[in-house]
Amino acid sequence: MGRRRLGFWRRFAVVLVKPVVTVWTRRTWRGMEYLPQDGPVIIVANHISHADPLVSAHFVYDAGRWPQFLGKASVFKVPVIGWILHRCRQIPVERGSVDAVKSLDALVKALSEGAAVIIYPEGTTSREPDLWPMKGKTGAARLALTTGAPVVPVAMWGPEQMFDPRRARLNPRPRIPVTVVAGPPVDLSHWAGSAPSRQVLEEMTDVIMLRVRDLLAEIRGGTPPPLWQRTSRANADRPEAAS
Repeated sequence: MGRRRLGFWRRFAVVLVKPVVTVWTRRTWRGMEYLPQDGPVIIVANHISHADPLVSAHFVYDAGRWPQFLGKASVFKVPVIGWILHRCRQIPVERGSVDAVKSLDALVKALSEGAAVIIYPEGTTSREPDLWPMKGKTGAARLALTTGAPVVPVAMWGPEQMFDPRRARLNPRPRIPVTVVAGPPVDLSHWAGSAPSRQVLEEMTDVIMLRVRDLLAEIRGGTPPPLWQRTSRANADRPEAAS
């Protein structure tokens, strides 16, 4: 489902949020052509700031799709806010409970209806000292294996200047430069039809996250650390660190 026929509440959200982000950021968008205009798509992105959803939603909306995020189920129970989130087609997720399987069902249903779902596989903002991607959780891979929906990698750089998670510091100045780059769908054909074993899901997840990391490296320049090894651990394992 594209962003056409949004209805009142989704248009209300756009009118409320987009002008703020437009003034707050100076944007460089690349790779929008990789987001299909219709049909299901799983968008996987790095997570560097609490401002990420604002920036990624703006990018996906400008690409012609309505962004659908996963949110803690508890937020959807808040009066008024929860009702608006439901009306804006956002998706409640149960975490750390036996109801987590219902979250997968909700995502599968959304994709069956042609949704553009945005997932942060890291599950939280990066704890790497330089905000490179951490090893991802396997939810996006499981969803791709279950639905066959294409997985489009997205890398962002700049939202950490809007809100720096390392210092919990909000920066309200306008026109902060942000860059968002989407890449071609990740080739996961090697695992098509496989049973969702832990090994299969972790292999798929590593391929997805490595592509996100490489896109981020294109934006930032330099050489990123290995995805599967935290920078702090890598430093600790160096011979000079043990001396």
